[in-house]
Amino acid sequence: MEKILIIDDEQIYRTMLKHTLIKEGYTTIEAENGEVGLALVRSEHPDLVLTDFRMPGMDGLEVLSEIHKVDPRLPVVLFTAFGDVSLTIKSIQVGAFDFLEKPFNPVQLKITVHNALNSVRLSNSLNEVLENGVSGDTMLEDNIPMGKTLQMKEIFKNIGRISLNKVNVLIQGETGTGKELIARLIHYAGNTRVNPFVVLNCSTLSESLLESELFGQVKESFTGNLHEKKGKLELAGDGTIFLSEIADISLNTQVKLLRVIQNLEFEKVGGQETIEMHARIIASTSHDLEALVKEGKFREDLYYRLKVFTISLPPLRERRDDMRDLVIHFLHKLNKRLNKNVIKIGDGVIEMLQAHEWAGNLRELENTILQAIVMSKSDVLEKDNVTLNKLQQTNIIPDNMPKLRSLADLEKYHIERILNEVKWNKVEASRILEITRPTLNAKIEKYGLMRNN
Repeated sequence: MEKILIIDDEQIYRTMLKHTLIKEGYTTIEAENGEVGLALVRSEHPDLVLTDFRMPGMDGLEVLSEIHKVDPRLPVVLFTAFGDVSLTIKSIQVGAFDFLEKPFNPVQLKITVHNALNSVRLSNSLNEVLENGVSGDTMLEDNIPMGKTLQMKEIFKNIGRISLNKVNVLIQGETGTGKELIARLIHYAGNTRVNPFVVLNCSTLSESLLESELFGQVKESFTGNLHEKKGKLELAGDGTIFLSEIADISLNTQVKLLRVIQNLEFEKVGGQETIEMHARIIASTSHDLEALVKEGKFREDLYYRLKVFTISLPPLRERRDDMRDLVIHFLHKLNKRLNKNVIKIGDGVIEMLQAHEWAGNLRELENTILQAIVMSKSDVLEKDNVTLNKLQQTNIIPDNMPKLRSLADLEKYHIERILNEVKWNKVEASRILEITRPTLNAKIEKYGLMRNN
């Protein structure tokens, strides 16, 4: 029989709560203030605590805070006769399971008590998937989603080989598959780890701004550029420069980048001084570069210079056996960020996640786990707190579309479908696609998409 501790300085409320709970089959113990309540928590080990907020001595928030020092997993429901939005928010922030107003509604009280105790039962029935105090290399452990599928194992083996050599690497994969994370792993796992890792997203900048960011720019008073600027190639030093979405750079910039790779030197925009280039180049793309080469949209010589070694990342839908490991990885990472302690996985959660299509891949999964952790009231990741993107759950490839298509064709279709679904609300489409508005506008122009009225 589950034991519930009632902490309230008013006898009438303690009696009312006691009678209601006994009728439901619970055992109750009482305390007239926070100090006595804390002593009973230590000696009686209740399964749930119901505490008033406004009491002589310690108030309810102080009681809640002290209880969690004794037993962080003990659910606490806070009561108050004074409806207060800020108090409601504060109580949840401090860790209350729920917040109810006096005079309490018996039905709502029963539901809240049932849910709180059910969360305890669920937690007690599950094993922890995270170890407390896990430590190690932050870059390799906290940020890199590992995997057991054969394809991912081979990728990690190859990273072990190439990270000790400064060869250029091309990383291919759909949006959200973790291309930048793999680039960081290559950098920090090898002999470049003590040097800078510099990122440049090629899809969000105009040609002139991209070249300024890449090569730097000299001071020129007649153009209004009053400060000399170092480019990413120079800032990378002996480390790594990661060029994200390399397929989006213009043919003119491709020629200049090819010269840098061939000669290992460059000049700033508007400058004549030659600067040596020592950094390793890692480029990524969500497009089929080989197809773009055949179409004349990407230089063949640059393509082969970039793909000294190629890594092709599989989409999440091809890594369903990795789902449990990936969820544990994101729990470990996000608990630290959110100061939460969700260390168990509820029944059916992994199966539900494995059944999802994950158009947004790892990025979508991480956002889904983050939302579920934020909404969690206990230490368990529960199905009720996992919200899947129903818009992305539908099949990306229509039945009448040939199965063997380029990534560009699939991207065009997917962007157009999302835009039509949201009635061309670009803000909402950018959120769903997880790209910026300028990137969305650029892709609309690139694919010649038009709104059908």
